[in-house]
Amino acid sequence: MSVLALNIIHRPELSPEYAERAMGTKNNVRDESLEIFKFQQKAAHDEGLKTTIQITYASLFSEEIVALAKEHHKKYGDEIALSLLGLPCKQFREKYQTEDFCIWMFDEDRKREIVDDVFGMFYDKFGFYPESTGSYFLDAYTINYIKSRYPSVKAAVAACWEEGPKAYHTCNNSWYTFLDGGPWNPWIPSKVNSHCPAKDADDDSGIVAIPHLSRDLIACFDGNGSNFGTHPQNVLRGMIYYKENGQVEYPYLYNLIDQYRHLANYNDGYCYNMVFVGPGWLNRAGRWESPYEVLAKSYTDCMKYYGELKRKGLCADLTMSQFADYYRERHPDYQRGECALWKDILYGSDKQYFWYADPYLRTCLDFSQGGAMVDLRPYVARIPQQVGIGTPNVYDASYPYLIQANYRAGYFTHYAGAGTVRSCKVSCRGQSADLCLCRTLARFEQTEKGVKVICNPVTLNLGGVDVVIESSFTFEKGGIIATERKILNDPKEDVVFQEYFTGAFGTTEYQSDMSEITLGVGEETMQFAYRDRKITHVGSEGEFAFVTIPNVMTEVQMGGDADTLCVHEGIAFSPVYHIELTKKISKGAVKSWLKLEKAN
Repeated sequence: MSVLALNIIHRPELSPEYAERAMGTKNNVRDESLEIFKFQQKAAHDEGLKTTIQITYASLFSEEIVALAKEHHKKYGDEIALSLLGLPCKQFREKYQTEDFCIWMFDEDRKREIVDDVFGMFYDKFGFYPESTGSYFLDAYTINYIKSRYPSVKAAVAACWEEGPKAYHTCNNSWYTFLDGGPWNPWIPSKVNSHCPAKDADDDSGIVAIPHLSRDLIACFDGNGSNFGTHPQNVLRGMIYYKENGQVEYPYLYNLIDQYRHLANYNDGYCYNMVFVGPGWLNRAGRWESPYEVLAKSYTDCMKYYGELKRKGLCADLTMSQFADYYRERHPDYQRGECALWKDILYGSDKQYFWYADPYLRTCLDFSQGGAMVDLRPYVARIPQQVGIGTPNVYDASYPYLIQANYRAGYFTHYAGAGTVRSCKVSCRGQSADLCLCRTLARFEQTEKGVKVICNPVTLNLGGVDVVIESSFTFEKGGIIATERKILNDPKEDVVFQEYFTGAFGTTEYQSDMSEITLGVGEETMQFAYRDRKITHVGSEGEFAFVTIPNVMTEVQMGGDADTLCVHEGIAFSPVYHIELTKKISKGAVKSWLKLEKAN
């Protein structure tokens, strides 16, 4: 029976931004924040659960917080850690003369200065350096600096999954934290880019990273992630609860926790979850979502649920540093992929996504669109993007996509062919249909070549002929995705399969200039010029079509069974590129592969 690895993280923010701005009176906020921290700690301890106490900059100036952390470490086994969140306070603003508070947004000199300041104060208060730290996001530069100066650190909260344009828009275009593109579950960050899982020991940054929140891998991707996480107040903000006999109930929260437990089925018995709640969410003035009584109840109920799991032997409450050791024991192979076959638990539909991440790529398949690829990030490129003041990315820390069906549309657009997606068109008797139009479900298998997802068969009626097709996708080590389309019946007609990849690049909805892109088949190439041109070759053994994108240091390659291979440049009104493989068969299967390579 699988055991859920659980991190419960509390941070005693004495000047929490949310509460200060809502309540106005800072003295009351300071007093109440301390009481909220005590309440959170008690809620966990009453259920026999350990926590990680992430001491903030402001709380280092509180002797009471320092004493309380020491007491809870001794009495309950809680870990005393250091957070790089919670920087805003009177002392920080006076010292650094800024209202900025996101560590990754400062320039490199100031990042080092702040890290040394906070770590030094922590040592002065506790007599040792922490074994874990964190922020909404930690860029590779900051992680590498922390690890070089403070080698005791072996775990960090390092990213907030899919906190990008969607979160920005739902915060009235005011929340400048663009962090899309990283793993949804813990990973070992690359020294080059913290979004990417390390490919080997030399690339290992020396820490285990965890996400800022465990989020719903469908609802968060499709909508505002701030409403769909195992942070209980996220569920309240999403209004995902009901009242019965005067009490608020939130089964979705428990279903979400159980969905993370279910991921053990796809990851060799390993599953993980975390809860990370700042005190600003629990102030007595309430939040716009709910009154204080509901906020408090949601938190104690959440801790009770984890406590019940622990008492049944289904949950291991680990501190962050303990989890880092646990993770490395369970993940000795850097090449191992992280898998999540995720179903819709919010609306009760049959929608199903498959998420996959390894050191070469991160991707998502949507089975309500026949297994179409709706997200793809080229980790193989190890893009060494700098983040913060003085860099080209002052606030945008997202890892670029090649396909992102929400930012750059997918199959369903007002203008045919304009959206980024990887799918297949099937034709017979002069009629065609895209598998994006076919709802299906998938099952998961482990094979010698890698993990495999197999779609339930779908039936297309084309020109009066039924064609029954089973699609499967195998994720092989080295950044290769092998696709097979198998005809399960005997249509007694020729069937044409056109495997296609429509791609772009970027981190937001807006496409940068594509003129540096090179498209080619074999030795024939062309430079992208928005002219709607094509290169088409008759298929031959070993030949593949490719698109090289220097902007994101990536080459996309497609090959396999093909009568013809084609690359097609987009136009200014549709700034995308296309790769197409076409194969005609009457029985059997068509096999193709997609590979991402680093392009210098």
